[in-house]
Amino acid sequence: MWGRLRIYLKEMYPVLPRLFVAGLIFFEIYFVLLLNQKVTRFDLNHQELIGVFTVFAFLLFLRIADDFKDYETDRLMFPQRPLPSGRVRKSDLRGLLVLVLAPALVLNFLWMNNLVWFLLLFGYGLAMSVWFFARERIRNSLLLAVVTHNPVLMILNLYIISFTVIKYGLPAVTLPAVLLAFSLYFPGLIWEVARKIRAPREETEYVTYSSLWGVRRATRFVQVLTLVDILTNLILIWSINRPLAAALAANVAVMTRDFSRFIADPDRFRLIDKVERYTILTESIMVAAVAIHLLLGPA
Repeated sequence: MWGRLRIYLKEMYPVLPRLFVAGLIFFEIYFVLLLNQKVTRFDLNHQELIGVFTVFAFLLFLRIADDFKDYETDRLMFPQRPLPSGRVRKSDLRGLLVLVLAPALVLNFLWMNNLVWFLLLFGYGLAMSVWFFARERIRNSLLLAVVTHNPVLMILNLYIISFTVIKYGLPAVTLPAVLLAFSLYFPGLIWEVARKIRAPREETEYVTYSSLWGVRRATRFVQVLTLVDILTNLILIWSINRPLAAALAANVAVMTRDFSRFIADPDRFRLIDKVERYTILTESIMVAAVAIHLLLGPA
């Protein structure tokens, strides 16, 4: 079992990189919210580490739930993956979930201040894992799948936000808190749609947004989402580091150009590659803005 789990984690959920991502997600929201509320004295302790572990555990839960949900499809479309190839068993992954989720539940129950949001987060994830009890209806509709599944990222943000505002005694509903609730929702939605936009020659029986809507309409949809996403980031970063706000604007300008280039010639590059570059740069700029502010003050 342990050997099979090493295979799975190496290929589908490498532990150290995913822990690093979980830390970035948690502390980006945490510090951006506090700095926008003019909080400059931070009370860091074991709770923040539990929060990071919870994000890590939840994203692993989503990864495994997706592998269970898409098992039959993956046997046909992605037979090389660990689970459909038989190199990993479903029982192995169930055991891994117990090993990770049980400590997350205990730690949140004992030491975190937002247990209700923890239960809501994992409850929503559990409902997703069974297609909200409407498997065939949701499975056969890309749009319905996005509408029902993507909000889980907003709930993950709200888990972090709720912990932060309770710990520091901040107002629960403020403009920064509302904008941060969307800070992973839009990038997740952008990525989810963009990865299913392909050039006509790359289309297969696998259903994509470009096959349903056409390349132009699907790409323009992602472009609008990207502009909304960058607007939320610009508002959040403006009071923290204005030069890096300009860097965000430059990044989205380049992405806007790439959207137009892709519409003109879909064979020129894969849109998802450009979207992933944009997302990595955006999140890196946001993290850099927080780090610079914490070390040097506002710029």
